[in-house]
Amino acid sequence: MDGQSILVVEDDRALAQMLAMHFEDTGFQVSLAHRCGDALALSRGEHFDLVLLDQQLPDGRGIDMIGPLLEQDAALPVIMMTGQHDLELAIDAIKCGAADFVHKPIDTDALEATVARLLRNRALADEAPAAAVSSGAPAVRGLIGRSAAMLAVSKDIALCARSSATVLVTGESGTGKEVVARLIHQHSGRTGSFVAVNCAAIVETLLESELFGHEKGAFTGAQARKAGKFELADEGTVFLDEVGELAPALQAKLLRALQERVVERVGGSEPVPVTARVVAATNRDLLAEAAAGRFREDLVYRLDVIHIRMPPLRERREDIPLLAEGLLGRIAERAGIALPRLTQAALDRLCAHDWPGNVRELENLLTQATVRARNDLITPDLLGIAQGSALQQGPKEASASGAADAGDALQSLDAVEAGHIQRVLDHTGGHKGRSCEILGISRPALDRKIQKYGLRVPGRD
Repeated sequence: MDGQSILVVEDDRALAQMLAMHFEDTGFQVSLAHRCGDALALSRGEHFDLVLLDQQLPDGRGIDMIGPLLEQDAALPVIMMTGQHDLELAIDAIKCGAADFVHKPIDTDALEATVARLLRNRALADEAPAAAVSSGAPAVRGLIGRSAAMLAVSKDIALCARSSATVLVTGESGTGKEVVARLIHQHSGRTGSFVAVNCAAIVETLLESELFGHEKGAFTGAQARKAGKFELADEGTVFLDEVGELAPALQAKLLRALQERVVERVGGSEPVPVTARVVAATNRDLLAEAAAGRFREDLVYRLDVIHIRMPPLRERREDIPLLAEGLLGRIAERAGIALPRLTQAALDRLCAHDWPGNVRELENLLTQATVRARNDLITPDLLGIAQGSALQQGPKEASASGAADAGDALQSLDAVEAGHIQRVLDHTGGHKGRSCEILGISRPALDRKIQKYGLRVPGRD
């Protein structure tokens, strides 16, 4: 690191000095600037190997400096620093050319590792032609959070958006995989439509027609030619939700579409060129499914070119207050009511819950609580969950439902899933539509799990 130089642009002089001392102790030469103008003047007169750039400066925004800095040195690694937990800013900064994005308070050990990685990458880049830097990123909506996991997701979206490579988004039901797919399309610059298909919600005999279209007379009721989703998307994006549910015959046809960039309509024989990008999503481990003979391994590798994992809500509990606030705002706007407020006790209850249904379950629960609330105030008793547990049970048959009492031994994932689904079915009185909303799964998936675990459906017994 000897001889390598860092420019720290930070108006908090105490923080700037701390960073300077830390990196000087590890062998760097460090220059300080406290304003945008001073930083640009220094960068024009000196060579820097890396820049640490604050977002909020007295004479401007750090993100607006990325372009001018990269105009002078296109390979310059710029690390944005901010106290704002704003995933939109993270995506914009990276699309404008920032190499990374860190939140304050600064973890100096983690920052040092990031600096070392970026400088290694720069040394490798010096041996190859420099990549073009994109700029002018639009604002992005849909992601809420301040956790490191969600910051990583926002970086992945920014980095893959302009690519045409297939993306596989994985994660549990209700984590927001479709939100990620829509953001990828929104920032892709593609001129076509975003077309979503739920592969589990359409019966196999109709799904092929939905995806690839059909010719007139191809089957009973096919009175005219119909374009499939791949054609309708044109130069846009096809989102294949729950792709792990595809039947083997459709897996083979999807593989051909991805490899050859053509499809055949049902009842047709002429190949139809397609130009849409594919983003797929699943809550399954596709490689495990392939090992079990349920999914084509060659299709896994065609889908999983770029992989984005959506973390479950229990892994990012620090995001729950922001999520709850954002969801309540959306709920109030749709209902045309005043914004409900969570008491601190209610918020604590939310943060302690395990959220097996993830963000979808949180939205459903807040919607129900809003309906029951008086004086626009949501208290813990309106939430229907016990502290640190899943849906609150009544006095009936808790152990028979497969639920674990607080003192029970640890359970397998199947036992936990079976217990939670049974509690949801009990909670809804056996209403499968409402149960699917809470669980964040399709009706066919719920029926399979009921059969798999031998669950009791209230009202049907």
